[in-house]
Amino acid sequence: MDAHDIFRKLSYGAKFNTKITASDKVSSNIDVKHVHNVNNRIDSVKKNVSVKPEPYDEFILLDSIKAESDCTKVKIINKKKDDRNNHQRDQEQESINRIRKINRISVVGKKVPNPVETFDQLIDQYNVMPQIVDNLKLCGYTAPTPIQMQAIPVMLKGRQILGCAPTGSGKTATFLVPIINNLAEPSKNGFRSLIVCPTRELARQIFRECNQLTEGTGLITHLISKVSQKHNAQSVNFTKKFDILITTPNRLIYLLKQDKPINLKSVEWLIVDESDKLFEVGVRGFREQLADIYRACDSANLKRAMFSATHTYHVAKWCKKNLKGLIFVSVGHRNTTTDLVEQKLLFVGNEHGKLIAFRNLIHEGLHPPVLVFVQSKERAKSLFSELIYDGVNVDIIHAGRTQLQRDNVVKAFRKGKIWVLICTELMGRGIDFKGINLVINYDFPQSAISYIHRVGRAGRAGRPGKAITFFTETDKPALRSIATVMKESGCDVPEYMIGMKKTNKKLKRKLENSVPKRSTISTTPKYLIQKKKKLKQMTANHNR
Repeated sequence: MDAHDIFRKLSYGAKFNTKITASDKVSSNIDVKHVHNVNNRIDSVKKNVSVKPEPYDEFILLDSIKAESDCTKVKIINKKKDDRNNHQRDQEQESINRIRKINRISVVGKKVPNPVETFDQLIDQYNVMPQIVDNLKLCGYTAPTPIQMQAIPVMLKGRQILGCAPTGSGKTATFLVPIINNLAEPSKNGFRSLIVCPTRELARQIFRECNQLTEGTGLITHLISKVSQKHNAQSVNFTKKFDILITTPNRLIYLLKQDKPINLKSVEWLIVDESDKLFEVGVRGFREQLADIYRACDSANLKRAMFSATHTYHVAKWCKKNLKGLIFVSVGHRNTTTDLVEQKLLFVGNEHGKLIAFRNLIHEGLHPPVLVFVQSKERAKSLFSELIYDGVNVDIIHAGRTQLQRDNVVKAFRKGKIWVLICTELMGRGIDFKGINLVINYDFPQSAISYIHRVGRAGRAGRPGKAITFFTETDKPALRSIATVMKESGCDVPEYMIGMKKTNKKLKRKLENSVPKRSTISTTPKYLIQKKKKLKQMTANHNR
C-alpha cells in the first residue's frame, strides 16, 4: 500500500475544493496562469504526502494565495505613487529648464540648486535674511538678473562657482548677497570674507555697494585705501573689528610680506572679481600675486568664487582642476557684448584721421557722459591737450595720477561736471558709471576681451548706449576678432571683415601683450615741442 492509498482511506467521505472559480479569480485579481500554478502545487502536495495531512493545509495554501494578491496590490499602489512622483519631478525639471532657457542661463556641474525668479524666493527657499532683500531693493534691484537667479542659490548652498555674465548684469550683488548671508552675524575672529579685484576704482565701487547691502546686519566692511591703513591692517585688534576685506592684489601682497603679516586664516569665502584679468601673467596681470593670496587663505573651510564678464580657457582649466564640486554658470553667449549697445566700426585712414573724426562727432553733437579709451597715459595727455581747446568739458584718468586726483575725477564725472572722460585700460574693468551714453575706442583694442570690457561701460543695468571704434590700416590684424564679437552681439558688420584671414596664434598673442607704435596725437609742430623740452631742461638745470 503506497502513500496515495493511505490518503484515500483517511480522507474517505471528505470533499475538497481544489479548483478556483472565475469569480474568485476576478475578486482576488489573480491571473489564470497564477491559479494554474497554485493548483499544480496542491496536486503535488497530495501526491507526495506520506502522512495524514491536517484538514486545514489547503486553507493555508489559499491564504498564501490571498497574501500574494495583497502584495501585488501594494506593489501596484507603490508603482502608481512612484509614477506620480516621477511625473511631478519631470514637470519641475521642465519648469527649471524653461526658466534657464528664457534667461539664457547655462550650468555645468552636479546637483545644481534651482534658480529663483524673485527675491522673496531667497527668503522662503534659502533662508536669506529679509534685511538683505530689503537692502537689495533699496539699491534699485526689483527682480533678480539672470546671473543672480542661478549664482546666488549656488553660493548659498556653499558650492564653489565660476560665473560668467555680460557687463552690467549685477555680478557684484551676486556674490555679495550670499557671503553677507552666510557670515550671518558679526564675529571677532577677523576677516571672514576676502574680495580681490584688479583696480582701486573697482575696489571702492564694491566697497560702496557692500556697505549698502550690509546695512542693518551688523557686519563691517573694510577697504585698504591708504598707506596708513595698510599698516593698521596688520594690527590684530584692528583686523578683528571687520568681517569683509576688499582690496587689490598689490596692496594685500604688501601686507603679507611685512614682518607681521595680515592674518587671513579665518577667511571662509575668497571672491575673485574680474578673474580673467587677475589670471593674466606678467606686468598686465596678477597671476603671481593671486597665488600668494591663495596660500595665505589656508582655512580648511575655504570656498572660492570667480566672476568675470569674459570667459578664458586658463581660468576655466584652473578652476576645474582645483575647485572641488565646481559649478560653472554662464549667461548668454560667451565673450559677447550686451545687445543693448549699438556698436559701430569707423575707418579713419590714419592717426590724424582719428582726431578729425572725433571733432566731427563733437560738431554733430555729443550726448554726455562720454568715455574715451586710448592705449597709454601719454596719448591720454596728448588728446586732452587737443580737446581742451575745442571747448569740451574734458578730463583724464590714468595710473600716473595720484589716488586723490583719480577719486576727484571719478566723483566729478559721476556728478556730470565732466562730460568727456579720457582714460586708459584702467577704467575698462567693472567700473559702473550710470547712464554712459557713448563709448569711443579712440585707439583700437588689441583683443576681443579688451573690447568687450570697454564697450561694457555702456548699456549697463538695462540702459541703452552706443560704442564707436576707430580703426586704421595698423589695426587690421585684430579687426576680424572684434568684428566677430560684434556680429555675435547682433550688430551689422561688413562681410569682408568676417571673411578676413585669421591671425595666427603666435601673432595674436603678441598683439595682446603689446601695443602698436602710433604717431603722436598732438598737432603742435615738432620744433615747438623740442623748444619746450629744451626750456624745461634749462629750468631744471638752473634750479639745481
